[in-house]
Amino acid sequence: MSSDPLHVVVVGGGFAGLGCVKRLAREDGVRVTLVDRHNYHQFQPLLYQVATSQLASTDIAFSLRKLFRDAAGVEVKLGEVTAVDPATHSVELADGDRFSGDALVLAAGSQPNFFHTPGAEEHAFPLYALDDATRLRSRVLEVFEAADRDPSLIDKGALTFVVVGGGPTGVELAGALADLIAETMTVEYHDLAVSAAQIHLVDHGHALLGGFSDSAHDYAAKVLGRKGVRLHLGVAVTEVGAGHVSLADGSTLRTRCVVWGGGIKAPPIAAAGDLPRGRGGRIDVRPDLLVEGAEGVYVVGDVANIPSPDGQTHPQLGSVALQSGV
Repeated sequence: MSSDPLHVVVVGGGFAGLGCVKRLAREDGVRVTLVDRHNYHQFQPLLYQVATSQLASTDIAFSLRKLFRDAAGVEVKLGEVTAVDPATHSVELADGDRFSGDALVLAAGSQPNFFHTPGAEEHAFPLYALDDATRLRSRVLEVFEAADRDPSLIDKGALTFVVVGGGPTGVELAGALADLIAETMTVEYHDLAVSAAQIHLVDHGHALLGGFSDSAHDYAAKVLGRKGVRLHLGVAVTEVGAGHVSLADGSTLRTRCVVWGGGIKAPPIAAAGDLPRGRGGRIDVRPDLLVEGAEGVYVVGDVANIPSPDGQTHPQLGSVALQSGV
């Protein structure tokens, strides 16, 4: 008499969750329920290309159901997880549905960290999800159209773009914006002074791509410089307003479009199950990705703090490498 298959509930269809489900799908005697608030997996490293009209949304969004249509042991459920019960390895959705298994894997990703910067959450455009990319793309086109109708808006910052954050997201987006302006907007807007457009990249660190090598820092700065991107390093953003960005050095940039790539933190689900949390609100895990004191509960991806050999905890490195193209 055969025993029932091991049932694993996985929350999140990002890189970590998808990788987990694909691996489990190859195992006999394992059944998986994948829960995500979207019915697609987004290839996050290319969000900046959607935001700058290089790619369409459909180019980087892949149906989760289609990905697992040949995996008989995998079922995909659409819903927003609002509660987690580590003791029963179960999650509850916003509509009241509940899924429980023999093991629970939380791979819920991240959300923007605005670091309590006044006005940032209200006025800046984050770039961490497909919806963010399409919103930003629309905003870029909006400011160009507005300036084309009323060129006086250029002096009010209509064609000034401020990118906050010198990590992979900010660097890639700033470079892609520069290419969009130089290669596309100059051709499409015949009567507009597109050459007046400016891109400013601001970071409180003293080098771009801080987690990478010195040669990467220098290379990124040189390439962006050649593209005309103006760097403001070693200075923090103190306020984001409806038409400006204030910097800690006392300067103000007039702008109608601020992109926030200044960091991430754990999503609300990280606090839903009373699990131990550390830096950025992420859930602390052991080297085997299990949560201490919560047997059968695993946390992977950006929502996890992974122990390193030096005894410190860090966000999972896999997603960082993927986002940076390594």
